[in-house]
Amino acid sequence: MGFFSTHASGTQDPSEVRNWRIHLIALVASMSALAMGYDTAVIGGTMALDSFRRDFHLDEVSSSVRDTIQGNIVSTFQFGRRKTVMLAGTVFLVGGTLMTAASGNLNLIYAGRAIAGLGIGASSLTVPVYIAETAPPSIRGRLVGIFEIASQGGGMLGFWINYATDRTIDVNSRAQWIVPLGLQLAPGLGLALGMIWCPESPRWLARGDHFDTAERILVNIRGLPADHEYIRREMNDIRTQVEERTSHRMTKKQMFQKLFQKGIRNRMGLGMALMFLQSFTGKMLSNPRPPAPHLPVFGLTCATGVNIITYYAPRIFESLGITGTSTKLFSTGFYGIAKTFGMFLFTFWVAERVGRRKGLLWGSALGCIPMLYIGGYVMRANPTRAAAEGVINRDGWGYLAMACVYINGIIICATWQGITWLYASEVQTLEIRMLAVSITTATTWLGSFIIARSTPYMISDLGYGAYFFFGAILILMGIWAFFFVPETKGLTLEDMDTLFMNPTHKTVWAQMRGRPIVAPERARSPSISDEKFEANIEAAQVERPKS
Repeated sequence: MGFFSTHASGTQDPSEVRNWRIHLIALVASMSALAMGYDTAVIGGTMALDSFRRDFHLDEVSSSVRDTIQGNIVSTFQFGRRKTVMLAGTVFLVGGTLMTAASGNLNLIYAGRAIAGLGIGASSLTVPVYIAETAPPSIRGRLVGIFEIASQGGGMLGFWINYATDRTIDVNSRAQWIVPLGLQLAPGLGLALGMIWCPESPRWLARGDHFDTAERILVNIRGLPADHEYIRREMNDIRTQVEERTSHRMTKKQMFQKLFQKGIRNRMGLGMALMFLQSFTGKMLSNPRPPAPHLPVFGLTCATGVNIITYYAPRIFESLGITGTSTKLFSTGFYGIAKTFGMFLFTFWVAERVGRRKGLLWGSALGCIPMLYIGGYVMRANPTRAAAEGVINRDGWGYLAMACVYINGIIICATWQGITWLYASEVQTLEIRMLAVSITTATTWLGSFIIARSTPYMISDLGYGAYFFFGAILILMGIWAFFFVPETKGLTLEDMDTLFMNPTHKTVWAQMRGRPIVAPERARSPSISDEKFEANIEAAQVERPKS
């Protein structure tokens, strides 16, 4: 069976719901993440190519524009998840086409990059929610993880395609920069066309009182007949939540006010904190030099630029005798492979086998070790000075530092990087889910912006101390997660209302004592009667004050 036999234990999901249709839906929707990762990675490398600089008449100063034209916006559309993603793919295609056809016109690069950013921004918000709303509980983490794999894999492909074109296409040919920019159209086209086949989110349809259509789609993607107990139970859950929560249409003001209601504000705070804190895992840095104050900044995404842990990596590699092109390969190319491997671990093991909460705890506990070690090695060996002096010191400690660069990338991607996006997309209530996800996603861009602008100065002023700082932050993040992040593995999206009814620290304490607020094997079994189902919910509510 292999990796695809992995799913959350304790659920009563029949095997039929883990079918090829639901995986294909996630794969098609994740073309948006592939486009996002590739576009973010390829633009900087392409603008550094000699052929691009020649055709667009870029000097050394203006080349820094590649850091300013990478952007996203917080975009929310009101006409469905599916149509939003289709439109986002189309917008991205327009932007990519403008960049590919720029032919020496830098203004078209600017315009294309900004337009592509609109498509990326809309899809990065909508697709995780779309996948979470269509996925069965037992493999929701796996399916959202496909989105994360595509994002990291796109970034990896962006580097290697740039590297291949630089090595194989003559510098005097325009094809050297047209090929990598043109290839970004492939995932955008796959997204726009593939979503035509994909269904609308049944939960979004139910929110608009289209229950019959929602049920037909649910029957199709679950691979079960309409009279199956599992379908009846899931539709009952969806209908109950919709009827209880959306008895009248809320205005935008009412939607924002709802963010501060009991049972909602703790989810918002938790989601915002997770998305903000992931920026401090040491993975984000837009540029290892101070920003140019005269250049406009359109925004940052989580995948922008290089990683803080790899700032000293080229110096470490050079001090080990790895120089020239090999340094770039080891510090960027192979590191991208390591991060993509980490996302595979998250998707097919951590998300459903280890769980969200334990994954965060293990990520902090293990991720700080290579971070602290690299700080200690840089303090002791001073690889910057060694590389400048041409000193080669092939000792075991240096090779261990080199390994720690990759180990940290694997650990963080397998835990904090993947789990935060999954958690933020699954815990919010249906009626304000897109608004809540928009706000929580914006906090990670805010965190990335802060780290991007402060880290260069930290490295300049603190040197190796920056690694000790981020190592300590990881430890503190683990302590915070221990007390405030409840487990959501195996729960339905409708169960989240019950899970977050009380303050999160009380819920966590109840789960630690072996009394989860919502037990999937008891309160959501598709084989029990409606009366028993209601009794189970009442029993869970009676137990809760004892925690």
